[in-house]
Amino acid sequence: MMKEKQIKAPNGIMMLVVLFLVQAVSALLLVFLVRLGPIALIAVVLNIVVFICWFGLFMVHPKEGKVLQLFGKYVGTVHDTGLRWANPFYTKMAVSMRVRNFESSKLKVNDKNGNPIEIAAVVVWEVVDTAEAVFQVDDYEDFVTIQSEAALRNLATSYAYDNHEDEGIALRSSPKEISLALKDEVQARLEEAGVRVIESRISHLAYAPEIASAMLRRQQAMAIISARTKIVEGAVSMVEMALTQLEEKGVVELDSERKASMVSNLLVVLCSDDSAQPIVNAGSLY
Repeated sequence: MMKEKQIKAPNGIMMLVVLFLVQAVSALLLVFLVRLGPIALIAVVLNIVVFICWFGLFMVHPKEGKVLQLFGKYVGTVHDTGLRWANPFYTKMAVSMRVRNFESSKLKVNDKNGNPIEIAAVVVWEVVDTAEAVFQVDDYEDFVTIQSEAALRNLATSYAYDNHEDEGIALRSSPKEISLALKDEVQARLEEAGVRVIESRISHLAYAPEIASAMLRRQQAMAIISARTKIVEGAVSMVEMALTQLEEKGVVELDSERKASMVSNLLVVLCSDDSAQPIVNAGSLY
């Protein structure tokens, strides 16, 4: 596997001055000594050499690397910013090392339980090895796009959409764990391209349209059941507390039948959706 090799390139401003002076001297020699054959020939060759050397100047922007090749052979990468100079026969390819983000399209996949869902993600990434990014893959940006979507598909099939029955980590209810899992999945696929994944998060998650209404009714039913369970637990606790305090304080003595009637009435009052209508009993308890 090819790794990045950083090299230093001479300061371009200094080379610009040197080339300008040499170009001026060679031009003067060519003008004033044109009649002297050997010296004129040297001046012509010097002008050609200086002219070629002008093509060695190149610019390196911040957070950018210039990958240098000599006739197809990797020479190294220049990271020093500003105007630089290198062998004019080097080919110079700019590789941005800035932080970039990619948002996948909405993918339709089946979750762990086989339910069709729509999912999309945002991946924040940067190039950390220019040699791998240029030489290991054909197009590292296209590689990031395809491999990120492949990792997202694989993640979606590994987890359930929702945690219905304590199934552990789920896509909707465990965003932090899912983000870490997605980051590791994408990073493993992009490692050989010299790319580092900074962050990856799900940006869109929903049931597919054909089952969305059915799953919504299921979620509503589960929410109602959960709420009813809490109401009943609270009502039973309140009834138990009421009976206990009545007995401890000796307010009234109730037999089993009257206790059952009182429990029934209290549960109706506490668990009913509508407000209870009180009935005042002015007669005897029995």
